Amino acid sequence: MMPIPGSGLAKGLAVTLRTMTKRSHTAQYPDVQPELPPRSRGVIGLFEENCTVCMLCARECPDWCIYIDSHKETVPASAPGGRERSRNVLDRFAIDFSLCMYCGICIEVCPFDALFWSPEFEYAETDIHELTHERDKLREWMWTVPAPPALDPAAEEPKELAAARKSAEKTEAAAAAAAAAETAPPTTPEADA
Repeated sequence: MMPIPGSGLAKGLAVTLRTMTKRSHTAQYPDVQPELPPRSRGVIGLFEENCTVCMLCARECPDWCIYIDSHKETVPASAPGGRERSRNVLDRFAIDFSLCMYCGICIEVCPFDALFWSPEFEYAETDIHELTHERDKLREWMWTVPAPPALDPAAEEPKELAAARKSAEKTEAAAAAAAAAETAPPTTPEADA
């Protein structure tokens, strides 16, 4: 069956007429902020206290846009006769957002929860060199990170928590049994007969 000549044009005009009769919705962006999803990806915030300078984020980044510098410090022994330890101290943590592709791999691989998504997206610059955010700027973004969603009350308890709870209950039961044995009067063989 052959299409009727001009049917495509008629369908296109029908769509145009339908949209012309609807009221358009224009978001007045600078004056009115958009409603973003709660966990939207804007910029990456750094929780510096959790960073151990393990370099996993920088190694896993496909764009190589994370720059980390550190030095080692010697920590004195915590107990007499113990040995000194060395630890990494963060000197520089920077992310070049002109290279970043917002894949989130750095956030996923961080074993110490030092990197988080912030929904902030207004960090445009006129100079591309200013898109490299150093750790002070990344720390400022951390305050805009939303709280994580609440846990599902119907979810199964994690096995780590279940094991810890069982261990605590066992310890409490042993302590209660020991306390009961101390307060109970001593039994003598004559009293049992």
